[in-house]
Amino acid sequence: MKLPIQHFVTACMITVAGMTTQSNAAGTWMPVLANAPDLSGGGLILLSDGTVLCKSYSGGTDGLGNIWNKLTPDIHGSYANGTWSSIAPMINTRLYFSSQLLMDGRLYVAGGEYGTGGSAGEVYDPLTNTWTATPSPLGRVSDGNSEMMPDGRVLQALVTGTLKLTSIYNPKTNTFVAGPTCKGIHNESAWMKLPDNSVLFVDRLSTASERYIPFRNAWYVDGVVPVALYDAYGYETGGAVLLPNGKAFFIGSTGKTALYTPTGTETKGTWAAGSVVPGSNGAPDAPMAMMTDGKVLHLASPIPTSANHFPSPTTFYEYNYLTNTHTQINAPTGATSINEPCYVFTLLDLPDGNVLFAYQGSSQYYIYRPSGAPLAAGKPIISYYSQDGCGKYTLTGTKFNGISEGASYGDDWQMNTNYPMIRLTSGSTVYYARTYNWNSCGVSTGSLVTTTNFTIPASVPAGTYSMEVTANGIGSDQIPFDYTPARSADLNADNVVDSSDMGLMLLEFGDCVNCPADLNFDNVIDSSDVGLLLINEGPCL
Repeated sequence: MKLPIQHFVTACMITVAGMTTQSNAAGTWMPVLANAPDLSGGGLILLSDGTVLCKSYSGGTDGLGNIWNKLTPDIHGSYANGTWSSIAPMINTRLYFSSQLLMDGRLYVAGGEYGTGGSAGEVYDPLTNTWTATPSPLGRVSDGNSEMMPDGRVLQALVTGTLKLTSIYNPKTNTFVAGPTCKGIHNESAWMKLPDNSVLFVDRLSTASERYIPFRNAWYVDGVVPVALYDAYGYETGGAVLLPNGKAFFIGSTGKTALYTPTGTETKGTWAAGSVVPGSNGAPDAPMAMMTDGKVLHLASPIPTSANHFPSPTTFYEYNYLTNTHTQINAPTGATSINEPCYVFTLLDLPDGNVLFAYQGSSQYYIYRPSGAPLAAGKPIISYYSQDGCGKYTLTGTKFNGISEGASYGDDWQMNTNYPMIRLTSGSTVYYARTYNWNSCGVSTGSLVTTTNFTIPASVPAGTYSMEVTANGIGSDQIPFDYTPARSADLNADNVVDSSDMGLMLLEFGDCVNCPADLNFDNVIDSSDVGLLLINEGPCL
């Protein structure tokens, strides 16, 4: 059991006074120049508009926090030069909890090993800056894991009873139903999504593995892991990520790693031992993130003992899947390590190809830039985009979800980024569109046609842009995007285009400067505008 860190970390917080950017052969660290308003509370979420939510320890009355700070990149798309703000506070305080960005762009959170929200969930709507409570998750969530299902629901682990129970959250109806029972104990495990949308994990304190098969809504026994990933003291393990070669990479608190080769069917996959983490280090709740060059940035600290379940210091590595080796890199400070246990750090893949690094109890964030070129295998492909009269667009193509889910951290946080981000560039100016209603939350989707709706922020001026879609930081080829601010045919804002909207349009028929019913922006309401309205007759959500 980890303890909240804010009570002691202030004595050893990182300082960056006089610091310069630090480089080594592997990659480059740089600080986010402005400190966050509050001390980091661990969790990191990439919203679909390109901003990043960072859970803090502020807010509430228990010192665990219900405030998220928001990092917005600057006008050139730089997160290092970005600005900070805060969103509305959560209903509950939480530390070590479940989180998923839903396919409609809202944020789901549930549980908390500490705080008032251990048995409660809530959903954040970025458009209204409001949190809405969910019903009971049907049990205590605590620090339980979660995964997105192909249909947009959330598979939620429950840390209660046998430690094998789950529930399923439906964001469309804001309801929970009982989920399938796992074969072994899921508590403290790392869940990982495979290309067939099944979910793989290794049972706690066991070498048995199992998979959730979505279309059967059941867990099935899978292969036996040849090495022990869990320590016998804190029962912890590290993260897991799908590699570019199609294998799943799991890292344990014991310092051992394992590689899983999926079959792509319901048949069991095969496990093999991976390379041992150097320096007698392991990953008792430690972050990792697959980078755009296919290597995995991961953190480790000494293997747990009966006397110390979470030892210090933390060392930084890049794992190369091609050579099955770990290369030590410098810490963000330029030193070889940080004198903290690895569980106090988190990572997040950014849409610009870099990785964000957070340190619980500190307001200083860092960014790691990988040295290798982005993998062609992870490059999204744009087929075309279309516009409707409701002020939104649809982008169609392939590989909008990336190779893997992005970052991973044992069971305590989910910081997936396997969804499309849309970037608009004009010269050195960069904007992000807001994506939502993407049709897939899978990984390594291959030739599957993937789509997303998107809207353009009101701050974007009319003009011609270069548009690209990114997945886990790997960008597509750019295409031209001619943008004129759109007006919605839903004139009365009731989410449907019908005769009521036609009536409002006819009332303004004729010359009309800057009128809402002038859908084609020619300062006259005529048959052209009527035609646009009729084309978009029906639901307008």
